[in-house]
Amino acid sequence: MANTIRASVIQSCTARFNLSETLDKFEKLTRLAKERDGSQLVVFPEGFIGGYPKWSTFSCFVGERTSEGRDEFIKYYNAAVEIPSPATYRIAEVSKATGVFVVMGVIERDVGTLYCTAIFVDPVEGLVAKHRKLLPTACERLIWGQGDGSTLPVVAKKFQSSVEPTRTVETKISATICWENYMPLLRTYYYSLGTQIYCVPTVDARETWESSMRHIAFEGRCFVLSACQFATEKDYPPDHPVADTSNRNPDNVMINGGSLIVSPLGKVLAGPTRKPEDILTADLDLDDIVRGKFDLDAVGHYSRPDVFQFKANISP
Repeated sequence: MANTIRASVIQSCTARFNLSETLDKFEKLTRLAKERDGSQLVVFPEGFIGGYPKWSTFSCFVGERTSEGRDEFIKYYNAAVEIPSPATYRIAEVSKATGVFVVMGVIERDVGTLYCTAIFVDPVEGLVAKHRKLLPTACERLIWGQGDGSTLPVVAKKFQSSVEPTRTVETKISATICWENYMPLLRTYYYSLGTQIYCVPTVDARETWESSMRHIAFEGRCFVLSACQFATEKDYPPDHPVADTSNRNPDNVMINGGSLIVSPLGKVLAGPTRKPEDILTADLDLDDIVRGKFDLDAVGHYSRPDVFQFKANISP
């Protein structure tokens, strides 16, 4: 148990595409995770900064776009952040003040293109890495560009043991966003780099998501930390599209959460939670990874490189 750290997933949502309010919410929840639970690492959902535009169509049709859709995109573009930027500097300041390592989903603005991105923020070094979603899902491809092999980091981080404070725990942390988790070769790539804390910023709130997270934890023999947004209509601007415009209600659920933490043997350690705002915390005993790899190492003794070969292009 000495090889243990304490980590949390945060279930919350963007504040009406309002950057200042969302950063305030981030700081409040990070401090709570640290002060109440003693968390050393926190994971926030997909698009927590910038927002996830659930039910938006941007008035886009095959072969046609509209002026209304372009105006809607301007609003979304303006809610996104550059990396680095004053927003990421503030995230780094909170990380430093609390001593908490942060993995967070943000909508990144790079010149004229938006990316669905996860950032890694170290309490000592600040912003240390980012991962851009390789393949946006379905209509997300209208508004987000594709990431490439140059932003597939596995970040090495040393923590103080949460059980024996005099001991140092070495970890490897990755982030895979939402339906990227259904890309088997991407998972294989992260397994091959030895990911131990497999972070999953997401907005997939379906019941089937839990089984996917448990499968990945079991397959990769890693801890899976899945942080999902929980959002209602009141968390979006008043004119934002909704599922049923004839039945608008501030309390109608737009994204239904389901955040959870899973062990390397596929056991749920915390969650899934359906609360509007919640912090799930668990102790991660890194020795459980080795215990799991005793009988299953998907990129080691349980692979067949003589039959199957894998290659990743990590150039820009």
